[in-house]
Amino acid sequence: MKWGYFPGCSLLGSARELRESLLAVAGKAGIELQEIPDWNCCGATAAHNVSRLLAVALPGRILALAEKAGMKEVVVPCSACYNRLAVARHELAADEHLREQVKALVEMDYRGDVKLVNLLEMLAIVLGKDAGLKVEKPFAHQVACYYGCLLVRPPKVLKFDRPEDPQAMDELMRKIGAEPIAWPDKVECCGAGLSVSRTDLVAKLSSRILASAVKRGAEAMIVACPMCHANLDMRREDITRLTGEHYSLPVVYLTQAVGLALGLSEKDLGLHRHLVKVVFPAQPKPAPPPQPPAEKKPAEAAEE
Repeated sequence: MKWGYFPGCSLLGSARELRESLLAVAGKAGIELQEIPDWNCCGATAAHNVSRLLAVALPGRILALAEKAGMKEVVVPCSACYNRLAVARHELAADEHLREQVKALVEMDYRGDVKLVNLLEMLAIVLGKDAGLKVEKPFAHQVACYYGCLLVRPPKVLKFDRPEDPQAMDELMRKIGAEPIAWPDKVECCGAGLSVSRTDLVAKLSSRILASAVKRGAEAMIVACPMCHANLDMRREDITRLTGEHYSLPVVYLTQAVGLALGLSEKDLGLHRHLVKVVFPAQPKPAPPPQPPAEKKPAEAAEE
């Protein structure tokens, strides 16, 4: 199986572990990911605050490049990138004048026939009945599946899962042996792109999410977005200064959890790159089976 692939800026920098785990899982599944040639930043998350034309032209150029390369399906692992590409595709389909403006600006034709595949959709195929992969090491932990703002919203554009209580990630985690907790914060905002400009707000929002997951017994938080991972993993010191609480809950990319269940190594999955050490509670060892009483030797029996 061969798919187009848009890594986005984060996967080459702050989210290298997402890229490493994605490629490791794809390789295990026999999926070849072909990177879009000469791709550019999608504009997340600030371009739409500056210029609507720029906000659509940046992802529009990426889509046009994918079409030019003959790609029909493109995997977009970053939730923010997926959101921006999907919104741009929606706006270009609805506005002919905007479409002509973008085509002139990027100096390429654009038809709008590329299908976008998010991380959850790709992994559902990897773990599907016909994929031929088996769970080698069940991910037997209670997990908080955190979708964030951008993977399911706006619902009328993305049309993926339920916007207030999505279930796709929960279903994937059950397939690899995990137990998703029921919690009300799976789509709450973590602060997104304010991680640098308003660290105080990020600490406040992210602390609420972590506290909610810990309160309900989560042993790991599962994410699919580099910005969510950065805020929940990288901003722990800011959260501690704000709340006085020290959270040791690891934040794990969905691809890393799936990769562990498929038998891939922690190094191949980039787990060593996290700031919050990825340590799971030790699983209780099963009690040894009862042993039958030892048979007595003839001499011992005679003495009795």
